[in-house]
Amino acid sequence: MNIETKRTQTKVMIIDDHEIVRRGIAEIVDRTDGLEVVAEAGTVLDAVRRAELVFPDVMLVDLQLPDGTGIDVMRHLKESCPSIKPIVLTSFDDDAALAEALEVGALAYVLKSVHGAEITEVIKAVADGRVLLDERTVTRRRADHGDPTADLTPAERKVLNLIGDGLSNREIGEKLGVAEKTVKNHITSLLAKMGLQRRTQVAAWVAGQRAAAWRN
Repeated sequence: MNIETKRTQTKVMIIDDHEIVRRGIAEIVDRTDGLEVVAEAGTVLDAVRRAELVFPDVMLVDLQLPDGTGIDVMRHLKESCPSIKPIVLTSFDDDAALAEALEVGALAYVLKSVHGAEITEVIKAVADGRVLLDERTVTRRRADHGDPTADLTPAERKVLNLIGDGLSNREIGEKLGVAEKTVKNHITSLLAKMGLQRRTQVAAWVAGQRAAAWRN
């Protein structure tokens, strides 16, 4: 590749705490004409330090990092490197995270379930100045999602309510007559369907629903 071509490359940084994921994405990006991976990071600290050294054009940011979140990365770099264009790349289809990402300057929100070609197309679009995430997108998604428990199975609904009652996984298993591993599988599934990340968020959601019902 000649120097003149090199100058036209869009510089991409990938921030994800899973090395295998980072390397897989980097391989896809580096194979794409016009894109070049210039840095990788697995923590908030490394992400900020390396971004301020290489000044990428676009960064792909995972939301969950060992020492914080992708939101922390975007918030910091919005101040120190405002020219960097952030894209959230996550496993969680979470409206709250989506709205927070918008607030700190994310220009796109992509799920890791997408095909590699879709990731590179989003990178190119954002690099070209397009905004794929705005307040209308967030508002429309919230309206479309409606009840976050709509897709839960009957078993998952029972687990949901028992979490709200404060029971542990073992206690839920005993109450429902199933193995603790089965309970964990139900929780993993209902978290994904509800767009939540932790068991404590489920308990808080149930508590909120019960409080609202009591007030009514």
